[in-house]
Order: sequence, then C-alpha cells, then structure tokens
Amino acid sequence: MSPNVTHDGGPRRIAVTPRSISAEGHPALRQLEKAGYDVVYPAPGAVPDENQLRNALQGCVGYIAGTERLTGSFLSGFPELKAISRNGVGVDSIDVEAAKLQGISVLTAPGANSQGVAELTIALLLSAMRGIPWHDVQLKAGTWARRAGREVSGQTLGLLGCGQIGRRVATMALGLGMEVIAFDAYPMDSFRPSDDFTWGSLEEVLRSADVVSLHMPPSAEPVIRAGTIRLMKPGAGIINTARASLVDDGSVLAALESGQLGFLATDVFDPEPPGRTPLVEHPNVIATPHIGGYTGESVDRATWAAVDNLLQALGNQH
Repeated sequence: MSPNVTHDGGPRRIAVTPRSISAEGHPALRQLEKAGYDVVYPAPGAVPDENQLRNALQGCVGYIAGTERLTGSFLSGFPELKAISRNGVGVDSIDVEAAKLQGISVLTAPGANSQGVAELTIALLLSAMRGIPWHDVQLKAGTWARRAGREVSGQTLGLLGCGQIGRRVATMALGLGMEVIAFDAYPMDSFRPSDDFTWGSLEEVLRSADVVSLHMPPSAEPVIRAGTIRLMKPGAGIINTARASLVDDGSVLAALESGQLGFLATDVFDPEPPGRTPLVEHPNVIATPHIGGYTGESVDRATWAAVDNLLQALGNQH
C-alpha cells in the first residue's frame, strides 16, 4: 500500500489551521500536494472551533497547527494522526506528553518567527515611550493635543528571557543607545554584545529596568504579579510579546491605575481574542492582536519549516 493512501484506499489528508496561511494558502503547501496528500482547511482565515477541527481531522495523518488547544482526550479520537507540526516554537496549547503516548510526533520551527517578534518588541517600546497610539487617536478626532514622551537612549531595558528573540531585542536596543540587563534560566554566557549589556537575576532586572520585556516560556505562576511589580521602578513599563500566562492581568491593571506602572504593551492574550476588557481598553495599554510573527518573512520561514518537518516525519522527502 502506498504511504499516501489510507487503509480504505483513499488519499491521506493533512489539515492546515494557522490563520496566516489557511485563507490564501502558501507555496510551501504545494509540497504536501506534490507528495500525494489532500490538504484540508477546517476554517480558512479563522481559528477553527472544536467541531470544525474534529470533523476536519478525521482521517488525517498530518496536521499543521495554529494555536488550537489540543488535549489528550481530544487527540485520542484520531488514531491515524501521526504528526502535528507547528509553524512556530510554542506548544503551550498541546498536551505533548499525551500526544507522544498516542504515537503522535509534535514538531516545531525554532527561530522562524524570532526576527518578527523582536522587531515588534522594539516597535512597541518606541510607540509606548513616545505615546504614538494616543497622539494618533487625538489627531484623528480633530484634537491638537500633545504629551511629552521619553527618549529610549540612556534608559535601561530589562529582558526576562534571553533566547533567540531576547538576544535580537538586546542587540537592537543597544543600537538605540539603551543599557540592557537580562535574566535567563540558562544564560548564554558567551553572549556579550556590548559593555552596556549585563546578565542579572530576575530580581535585579525588575529593580533596575525602566522597561521590562518578556521573552520567557510558560511558568507555574505569572512572573508579573503584585509582588514582582512592587520591585519595579515607579512608572516602569512592561512589554509582553511572549505568553499571556506570564502576566497577572488584575495586578497589572491595578498598578496602571495607581501609577506604579507607566504602561503595558502586549501582543498576547488569554483568551484570544480577548474581547473588550478593562485592561485592553486602558489608555496606558497598547494592544496588538498577536502579530509578533505575522510578517511576510516570518510566515514564509515558519511555513516552509513546518511543511519540511511534517514531510520528514511522515517519511516523505522532496
């Protein structure tokens, strides 16, 4: 029997759900068709609901996944599924251990989105420090109003997490004249891009930074919560392009209201979309809809990597 044919003689299927490629497709996906697979899109351009995903995954051997939550009990309903390939590095929404027990490989594309996320971090930093969104809203409403901003040069950027993304952010921030202090659970001691860069403990980063930027994996409890916010300089800012679970929204909202925090700029939410919440609508919050890796270049890198990984896992070379 051909490896691309199911036990009932029909062609094998691969489901594709990431919004960045499910609406209009992508040249890399043609490699799946050339390898003899039918490609199905449960919800083109949108996040599929559980029923859409369940129906689409029936008979699928492969799955290029977005951010859908995949529990072990859900995955158990698809005995033919052999591999899940993410077009990014995050697997927070997948029960990886359960998948492995069911013989499903979980694949990622490390580094594919790093430049896009790092550049968004710097964009949010500059936007917040100069109040760009606020000024834009005022002028479009017909109001000529100004607020004094702050220059980033001479400020200290604190990085919580300094992997591929954090190191790119550090290099760009140093180029803007900032000092950078970084914490990482597994620091790369060889990374010393400038005399203005130092490694520190989590507490040292929080106490010394004018702006704290998050680039960490998930933790057992939020890293940014009432106790850690109290360690920060009055009026300091937070940027989160990593994971919503790293931040306790209630504590951040209270700190914004009291002035302990100057701003929050975030690209990640739980749930997504978050709806109209007091935090999203706060005047000192810049909110973007998870666009960190949503650049043409990042999508290209991530999609080609996801397809290559999936074909290799399924035993196909091209």
